[in-house]
Amino acid sequence: MSLEALKGNSNLNKLLQQAKTETKKETYGDDRLWKPEVDKSGNGFSVIRFLPAPEGEDLPWVKLWNHAFKGPTGQWYIENSLTTIGKDDPVSEYNTSLWNSGIESDKNIARTQKRKLQYYANILVVSDPNHPENNGKVFLYRFGKKIFDKVMEAMQPQFEDESPINPFDFWKGANFKLKIRKVEGYWNYDKSEFDTESAIEGDDEQLEALWKKQYSLADFVADKNFKSYDDLKKRLDTVLSGKMKMQETIEDDATSFKPAFKAAGAPEAKATESDDAMSYFEKLASS
Repeated sequence: MSLEALKGNSNLNKLLQQAKTETKKETYGDDRLWKPEVDKSGNGFSVIRFLPAPEGEDLPWVKLWNHAFKGPTGQWYIENSLTTIGKDDPVSEYNTSLWNSGIESDKNIARTQKRKLQYYANILVVSDPNHPENNGKVFLYRFGKKIFDKVMEAMQPQFEDESPINPFDFWKGANFKLKIRKVEGYWNYDKSEFDTESAIEGDDEQLEALWKKQYSLADFVADKNFKSYDDLKKRLDTVLSGKMKMQETIEDDATSFKPAFKAAGAPEAKATESDDAMSYFEKLASS
């Protein structure tokens, strides 16, 4: 653009409109995600239906490991863990060294820096009393181990009088009654359960249209969503400010570190099962 053209391109209204658009975009929310809500007493009830694997993908769910913790510098480390895709991760290695030190204070640090497990699946919202406009729409649903265990129990029931179902099947699946209570300050899903087997309403054409509305799950574990080992290592060093209790190998860059061990299966504490935990990263990022 020439200077003369720039003189004629000073459109204040256009700039203001663009600024408003960018402000709206600047959010840590994801419109694809559905989130349940509770009332003032901490109770909530919704009905959802887990959907099959998206077209071209093998599984109807995907799991993702994350780390989120504040270092002694006051800075936050919020990153996807490379262990999700079967690779070495510097935080897991660091936590292993802390755990293996045999010092209880080190173990406590490792616990605060533990991985957090999240699952994602496509769902059809059957009944959302707080937001009826969501009914009949497809969303992504993020959930923890407690709900995933209920999915597995439905597929592999423990008792002889229970028949296995595929919760993700259009025709022989079942609605999931999501029941939330507040227990000791956290959302509890213990009373949630699958309904009896039933088909999703609609003919093949309608079900195919529903299927094509689903979101990719494989995208969550695509390489683009994970930083390299070296980048994560540098970020960890910055957050810890060199106050690592691990063996270091001095390199040309004195601020970097290189673990002299491999991850040896240090215990990973169970992820907290609550919607508060599922929204952990968004709350931190927006604070």
